[in-house]
Amino acid sequence: MDKERMKVVLDTNIFVNPDSRRIWGETPQQALNNFLELLSKKNNIKCFMPPSIYEELTKFIDTQAISSKIILIERKPPSKYEINIPSLLFYEFVEKMRNRINKGLRVGEKYVRKALLSGKEEELIKSLREEYRLALREGIIDSKEDVDLLILAKELSAYLATSDNGLIFWADKLGISCISTQEIKTIIE
Repeated sequence: MDKERMKVVLDTNIFVNPDSRRIWGETPQQALNNFLELLSKKNNIKCFMPPSIYEELTKFIDTQAISSKIILIERKPPSKYEINIPSLLFYEFVEKMRNRINKGLRVGEKYVRKALLSGKEEELIKSLREEYRLALREGIIDSKEDVDLLILAKELSAYLATSDNGLIFWADKLGISCISTQEIKTIIE
């Protein structure tokens, strides 16, 4: 790791998660700009963001209102063909996904039974969607953006700044240290 500057790969949720925004600002726009303002005054940290994460972030903010200090966050794509990931991780990932799919199936079955007995289809569909989403997506990596974050943090031997439990779980398996929004603020200050 760079002895002079700590390397940190930033996840979108550092700026858009409601808990994170209490630290940086009430809106994702304020959170990003306040983060950049503080970062510009310090030289102890180097921040990175995969282009896919930057693109995801732009869905939450007005790109015209981003501080010119955005250049302090280096947009770097991960070297997808050069980083080795242990094959055991793929076995574990497949096993976890199989278990989640089965859990999702059980959630669906439960709601079909309720619908047949109650006749409240719309209300049940809304509840089914939420419970199904939690069963399948919470605590797992579920996007190419998540994979980009893990690979880039591994490649750079950097910390991963995130509040995503799925990313934290898989980062731990890859030997990547994660830091919270509060911790990154403390480090910058």
